[in-house]
Amino acid sequence: MPGSTSDATADILHNRSFLLFCFARVATTLAYQMLAVAIGWQMYDLTRSAFYLGIVGLIQFLPMVLLTLIVGHVADRYDRRLITSACQLIEGAGVLVLAAGSHSGWVNKESILVIMFLLGAVRAFEAPSMQALMPGLVTMEHFPRAAAWSASATQAAVIIGPAFGGFLYIFGPATVYSTIGVLYLAASLLVFLVQARQVSLKINRADLKSLFAGITFIRSKPEILGSISLDLFAVLLGGVTALLPIYAREILFVGPVGLGILRAAPAIGAVLMSVLLARHPLRHQVGRIMFMAVAVFGIATIGFALSTSFLLSIVILVILGAADVISVVIRSALVQLRTPDEMRGRVSAVNTMFIGTSNQLGEFESGLTATWFGTVPSVLIGGIGTLIVAATWIRLFPGLLGTDVLE
Repeated sequence: MPGSTSDATADILHNRSFLLFCFARVATTLAYQMLAVAIGWQMYDLTRSAFYLGIVGLIQFLPMVLLTLIVGHVADRYDRRLITSACQLIEGAGVLVLAAGSHSGWVNKESILVIMFLLGAVRAFEAPSMQALMPGLVTMEHFPRAAAWSASATQAAVIIGPAFGGFLYIFGPATVYSTIGVLYLAASLLVFLVQARQVSLKINRADLKSLFAGITFIRSKPEILGSISLDLFAVLLGGVTALLPIYAREILFVGPVGLGILRAAPAIGAVLMSVLLARHPLRHQVGRIMFMAVAVFGIATIGFALSTSFLLSIVILVILGAADVISVVIRSALVQLRTPDEMRGRVSAVNTMFIGTSNQLGEFESGLTATWFGTVPSVLIGGIGTLIVAATWIRLFPGLLGTDVLE
């Protein structure tokens, strides 16, 4: 019907809790992206080492793996809204410690790694709780469109955050960290005001069966397992984020502001694509589209590896981001729509671990391979690896390739 799209959009955008949720996600995404720029530039200033840039990713990944089973159970037993709000409050306090340390001059590589480890542990609880919140804010009918709108808002923050963080770094790391701390505290308040449905578990203790239920459920759903693992290995191999400080300083010669622009470029493509998906949701052949998007992601990674032009690199990263968000929206919808509410916390925790593996462990992999082979060969190998993964997953998960609709 001609009016159905506008009616659905109006329903979503008049949903107070959904809007509060989106504003909170924007605030936390701004904060996280600004933090990534500040930490990356400060760590490289202190060490001049690609290896330590990778260690920053690893140190955030470890607590996520160690806590995955616990945080999923917590997200299903307790109020996800309060868990998310408390985590953001703690994250804000942690970043303000970095601000104080940078202002006083006692911050070094060891203190940065300790604080990032603690923030990684807190984020392990925050991410699955926040993911599992959204299905309780909108109807299942509106969820794919709401997910695309949420992705649009988040990617807009990803565009602004790195550039803003790079600009603020001109005034010193303490300025960036102080701003980030305020954003986390604001997000904590916004989430606290959200009203969401949640079905609580009917068990009284965390037994092994309950703790492993998320993994068991995902293994029983090949399309979910395939989509999550495809994204994991594609981004694990093809991620370039950790090495952007080196590209900005030594290959493209653009400084911290240029680093912020490079980090923002994928989000420009992502937000344009997510707005398109919000207005025209994917309805058919979603599995085939997902594999095509991953292939484009790999090709774009190869192009970025070989580029020595700042403008060309930005264009390539825009294309990379547009391809990536297609995969993100499809994976998110498949996981949330095909998971019962009482399981969403545990399934989201496993999904978050996979995402964390691809992002944080991917940063470590990038730093390690760059140390072994050099920066450009590392990114080039990653892009080729992504294409190999996509081809392999087509054979391993033919059901995912043949998935037609998201519901």
